[in-house]
Amino acid sequence: MGDAPLRRPRLVATDLDGTLLRSDGLISPRTSAALRAAESAGIGVVFVTARPPRWLDPLADAVGGDGTVISANGAFDYDVRTRTVVASYPLDRALLLEIVADLRAAVPGIGFSAELSGGVHTEPNYPELHPRWVPGDLVPAPIEDLPPDAVVGKLLARTEHLPEDEVIPRVAEVLGDRALVQHSGTGGLAEISAPGVTKAAGLVRWCARAGIHPADVWAFGDMPNDIPMLEWAGVGWAVANAHPDALAAATRTCASNDEDGVARTLVWALWL
Repeated sequence: MGDAPLRRPRLVATDLDGTLLRSDGLISPRTSAALRAAESAGIGVVFVTARPPRWLDPLADAVGGDGTVISANGAFDYDVRTRTVVASYPLDRALLLEIVADLRAAVPGIGFSAELSGGVHTEPNYPELHPRWVPGDLVPAPIEDLPPDAVVGKLLARTEHLPEDEVIPRVAEVLGDRALVQHSGTGGLAEISAPGVTKAAGLVRWCARAGIHPADVWAFGDMPNDIPMLEWAGVGWAVANAHPDALAAATRTCASNDEDGVARTLVWALWL
């Protein structure tokens, strides 16, 4: 795959964890330098990630352009410079409570955590995968106790009562077409978004505002939630460590995240 001649992109859209970031969650010096060189050469860079806004502030120095990150699988546009959510595409509250009730009845031991425009709301029985990101002052409470004005970008659902590879299909079966179930990591984590809310949809909106055609976009990713973005972009790159489905969907492949695959590809793009 990917033998057609390439031209320099106008925009690079890249996932973070497992793609741009090393396995330790950091941006390497080589990658930082490549991002700066790309933008200096007139190639825009936008981060498109499953991370919620509260996980993005440590990366502020690496964000170029106007400082906007497409976050929470497309649910929030977040300005890391002002630490402000500038656009939201949330789950409707009535739908949220409906699907929570249905999943409680259908999936044994399921727990929920809601990523909000201004923080997180986690249940006591939610099996947390990333304890280092849990706020020290968080008081766990049922999802039904969310304030009426809470803006929920995505609902996380996990259970340790089923094999990991059965959780996402089970959740998707229960929800049907009422919401999207996305897969961006390990641990049997089901990430639930409003219908039509994806990384690709967020990128399409971003490019429409900037007047950038999909043919001028290179997208990088590693997981199934990146696939629509990889397929929409003129060139979809999967890192070598990507999920098999992402590798199959990509136009081309590059070196792994721990080998600075995105950075190496960006440096090469400057010669096109």
